[in-house]
Amino acid sequence: LYPAGGRPGPASARGNRLKLPAHRMTTAIAAGAYPFLAEGGLGAEGVYIGRDVHAEASFCFDPFALYGRVEGFTNPNVLLAGVIGQGKSALAKSFALRSVAFGYRVYVPCDPKGEWTPVAGALGGTSVALGPGLPGRLNPLDAAPRPASVAQSDWVGEVRKRRLLLLGSLARTVLGRDLLPMEHTALDVALDTVVTRAAGSARTPLLGDIASALNSPDRLDEAAGLMSGRLGDAARDLAHAMRRLVHGDLAGMFDAPSTVAFDPNSPMLTIDLSRLGGSGDDTALVLAMTCASAWMESALTDPRGGRRWIVYDEAWRLMRHPGLLARMQAQWKLSRGLGIANLMVIHRLSDLLTAGDAGSRGRALAEGLLADCSTRIIYRQETDQILTAASLLGLTSVETEAISHLNRGRGLWKVAGRSFVVQHLLHPHELSLFDTDARMH
Repeated sequence: LYPAGGRPGPASARGNRLKLPAHRMTTAIAAGAYPFLAEGGLGAEGVYIGRDVHAEASFCFDPFALYGRVEGFTNPNVLLAGVIGQGKSALAKSFALRSVAFGYRVYVPCDPKGEWTPVAGALGGTSVALGPGLPGRLNPLDAAPRPASVAQSDWVGEVRKRRLLLLGSLARTVLGRDLLPMEHTALDVALDTVVTRAAGSARTPLLGDIASALNSPDRLDEAAGLMSGRLGDAARDLAHAMRRLVHGDLAGMFDAPSTVAFDPNSPMLTIDLSRLGGSGDDTALVLAMTCASAWMESALTDPRGGRRWIVYDEAWRLMRHPGLLARMQAQWKLSRGLGIANLMVIHRLSDLLTAGDAGSRGRALAEGLLADCSTRIIYRQETDQILTAASLLGLTSVETEAISHLNRGRGLWKVAGRSFVVQHLLHPHELSLFDTDARMH
């Protein structure tokens, strides 16, 4: 035992006589030596999501608040992926519901399961049901009101471009191939002919008008004027493709004037497509999703409309159709300037690979959508999906290990390169409103 004054002699540390050699180490080693460090979080501004598992703190998120404040955060779009039963739908719905309290408006242009209808009802919003025998009609060729900041001539050109992009995407999807040069021209000429004729009678053009024009070879050739070739013959396949939207399994939904007026003051608007079903060949459902999305997106072109969320639920269905992906990506490019954030919901990261083989146009479009999402939320992935997810997202070994063992309601949030493990917390009222698993008990 040493006296109360400490150990005597030169080995004593009293009087700063203890000298240790200097040691240099990296911050990675320092984190191991002092493990009580955690990411500082994104701040308290925004919608409350739940608990940051590592920091034991509240986790809030608002993409518009982060834009310009967080390095590398270049857009407000979000990708949400997770296997069935892990709570990704509950996260999307609760985030949308809570965003309304912050002044956001929420739009769901395609609700294949009808799960968003009770959420819209709880908020005092609107839900439009489309399907065989139902009275709802949407005209995807509706033109939105011209913003005050855009000249009339410029707006006419913008509306024409959007209509042509939609028609081309629908035709490619039905035909299952890219359009030939003369088919592009035929669609172009048919659209101009129909718009001119509709303007003369002060009405909006319809998909049925396009199908009729494509099915009239002589009138199509006459409208083309001095252009060489017979457009009428080249448009034969196009006419059959458009006919499906008018007289086929989608008849009565998108071939008449819209029966619903877009209300920009509604907190939430959803389009319920659950009556169309989703088993087997879901081409009809995918076409309906695209037409409904085009109608809603055209109504959201006013940059003074405030901050808005567009939720693309069941977006994995679109991945097999490059024409629809191209239209979707073009819309996303415009969203940032309009104050719109997009939320894309899929099951697995490998859904993006179904768009085509490596190097194909479809794969490039799908990977482009992923690149346009500064925020990626990954819920638990199956074991055979781990490597694909890690490759597409550039996950570290620790993150890769985490996504295979996440509990229900817990997700890996990748926000502009920063990582968080967040436990989503639901209020009991929210749980009863939109937690689909709760309805199974």
